[in-house]
Amino acid sequence: MAIIEMNQNPCHILLIEDESVTIELIKTFLNQSPKSRLADNFDVTFSTAPTLKAAIALCQEQTFDVLLLDLFLPDIQGIPSLVKLRQTSSEKAVIVLTESEDENLVIQAFQHGADGYLRLKNLDANLLHYEVLSALERQNYRANLESQQRLANQQQEYQDLELLVNSTTSITARMFGSDTIKVCFPEMFQELKQGYGELLDLALEQRAFRVDHNLSEKLRLLADKLGFLKASPRDVVDLHSTTLKEKNRNINLAKAQAYVVEGRLMVLELMGYLTSFYRKYYIGLNNLNISSRLPPE
Repeated sequence: MAIIEMNQNPCHILLIEDESVTIELIKTFLNQSPKSRLADNFDVTFSTAPTLKAAIALCQEQTFDVLLLDLFLPDIQGIPSLVKLRQTSSEKAVIVLTESEDENLVIQAFQHGADGYLRLKNLDANLLHYEVLSALERQNYRANLESQQRLANQQQEYQDLELLVNSTTSITARMFGSDTIKVCFPEMFQELKQGYGELLDLALEQRAFRVDHNLSEKLRLLADKLGFLKASPRDVVDLHSTTLKEKNRNINLAKAQAYVVEGRLMVLELMGYLTSFYRKYYIGLNNLNISSRLPPE
């Protein structure tokens, strides 16, 4: 069997358990060195929480790698405890503990996101160490797959934006009779790009910290600037895709994905405001033309 190597940093474990006997048993097992070659340098730090509510609060204050969850806690019983914990700790490895012999409970636990399952009746130090390491490996594997999928989705989004930009070139030329803002007014395009990038940052802050930056009004003002420059939908997409690519350089994948998600909403709202600008602009022109053709009173 291959050796599972631990990081030099200790593994942070939270035991969600209210029974003092079980707590002492788990603590003793975790402090014992593995007798097999399953792991090198197995090192842990250990915390406890007596209820699920206390565990969730503790997870918001501290970082844990593995959660050992008793399925029968004072404040919640059975699989619902696992479901609720997964809702708040989706990125952590979760191993459930129980004295139950019910095989259906095992199946349900894995169906609802458990990374491991231990019966206290058969527990020993080696089994506990192995289950913790295996759960960490499964969680890391799943996280890597999700990261690869997010990266693939992000690359696809860029390709879709490029396709949209390229497909609107001839339409833009026919409707507006000119090249893009990026080509005709490069300095102005850089200024617009900087402003749009600042709005993307405000959007992330607004979502993360529940603050109101009045983004809609700022997007409307940006749309007015684009309208006065006779911007087309292609210019909006070009502005969005160029800004997004620059924002996503040298940042972690999670933040890059956040820019993509918020950007989808922003570019649609900006398109809407630009459409409203042209609607008001052409209505004003039509009214002016009609007035000029009316006979004097």
